[in-house]
Amino acid sequence: MGWHDMDGWDWVWMTTMMVLFWGGIVAAVIVLVARGGTSPGTHHETPEETLRHRFARGDIDVDEYQQRLDALRGETRR
Repeated sequence: MGWHDMDGWDWVWMTTMMVLFWGGIVAAVIVLVARGGTSPGTHHETPEETLRHRFARGDIDVDEYQQRLDALRGETRR
């Protein structure tokens, strides 16, 4: 039994499966490229979030937190 023993429906079935397989590969690549190749859990903190976390850990006190937050927001204290 070889390639020459395949009837018309076998060729249709094989062609359909190949198109679906390669279409799935192409779709997966497009989705990964559209997302920028990052994993869903990847999150970059904003400077304010980093500051908030430092304050929550106790790395900085209230005055330093407020001073740095004002500087990030472009506000000046008088």
